[in-house]
Amino acid sequence: MKRSTHTARAAALAGAVALVLAACGGGGEEGGDDDEADGGSSSGGGEATPLVVGSLLPQTGSLAFLGPPEIAGVDLAIEEINAAGGVLGSEVEIVHTDSSDADNAEVATQSVTDLISRNAQVIVGAASSSVTLNVVDDITNAEIVQISPANTATKLSGYSPFYFRTAPSDVVQGSALGNLVVNDGHANVAFIVFNDDYGITLRDVAKETIEAAGGTVVYGNPGEEFDPASDDVIPSVVTEALATSPDAIVVIAFDQSKLIVPALASAGFDTSKLYFTDGNLSDYSEVFEPGTLEGAQGTLPGAFPDEDFQARLLEVDGSLKDFSYAAESYDAVMLAALAAVRGGATDGPTIQENMAAVSGAEGGTECTGFEECAALLEDGEDIAYQAVSGAGPFNEQNDPSSAFVGIYRYDAENKYTWVKAEFGEVE
Repeated sequence: MKRSTHTARAAALAGAVALVLAACGGGGEEGGDDDEADGGSSSGGGEATPLVVGSLLPQTGSLAFLGPPEIAGVDLAIEEINAAGGVLGSEVEIVHTDSSDADNAEVATQSVTDLISRNAQVIVGAASSSVTLNVVDDITNAEIVQISPANTATKLSGYSPFYFRTAPSDVVQGSALGNLVVNDGHANVAFIVFNDDYGITLRDVAKETIEAAGGTVVYGNPGEEFDPASDDVIPSVVTEALATSPDAIVVIAFDQSKLIVPALASAGFDTSKLYFTDGNLSDYSEVFEPGTLEGAQGTLPGAFPDEDFQARLLEVDGSLKDFSYAAESYDAVMLAALAAVRGGATDGPTIQENMAAVSGAEGGTECTGFEECAALLEDGEDIAYQAVSGAGPFNEQNDPSSAFVGIYRYDAENKYTWVKAEFGEVE
């Protein structure tokens, strides 16, 4: 497997820290053609009908703040692909749908039914691992390629040959989070974590990392999670966590964080000792009083988007305040489109068979953007697409074989800024 990509990216990012980890297995426009595509292969056995990409991303619910940058990443990729001539001579079509969150599971179920009826060959989403676990069988059993830009739950690794993700599993982020807390000098750590697949798996990896370094998790151990559907439990959870006298508190939650943080501040906890993860790392400038989160930190998978990429995203959506998972969403569309070009067809099986190859899993010429990479494929060359997110080629479980995890710090306005990145490989 070609590794030159990862080395170059790691050297280019200031503050990158090597993290070698061992992992144990385990609306829009209506588009598409009514004709069903035949099963394809890398030799192009399917039909070159227009590629229809469906997005299954949060427009409502507790993760709605992640929707705008993810949708912008999808739209930017499709805009650039179509500007370069489209896929196999046809423009890519997009159908946007809402995934909502796990508390509103029927929304994603209906969205998936809609996307299947519209002949989507690729679905980008969901953002929530729990939402994906509710719909992944419906998608993959229909031989539609699902690519999540934000799922991190470890149980999704290798879930289906038709399921991919451009964000790393919690093996990478959890280790980075645990190391961040320990390296800041905290020995007694509390977790305020909701009872959700995402929260539990991320907590477990971070807890293992902290304890391996000699630290102690004083609260938030297995059995001490809170019910994400009940805001009434927040005061008691905060009281229980503070009773253990933690040096630092890791908050792993979604919208519930807007209640947890003020409760901690009111109780006198030093909120600069708070740590967040990708599910609640957000701009809180219009939510909390100035200075509430000053000094608090958080982790977010993916390389920090450079100014050029941010500018291109803002041309798509000028109201963006966050760029979380925009790059991963962009990469998901690019990889699917290039897989179709390599296979010579747009049906799900053809795209699935070529996803790993265009990501660089089999080596190839490094390339960036659709136009350059597609031209190489049309010349008969193998490629290694250089992901904007910094993620490495897909491994045998359809996860990124390596990835960056960004470390961010909040300022006095409760806005977060990039500090450094850690680079991790999963072997």
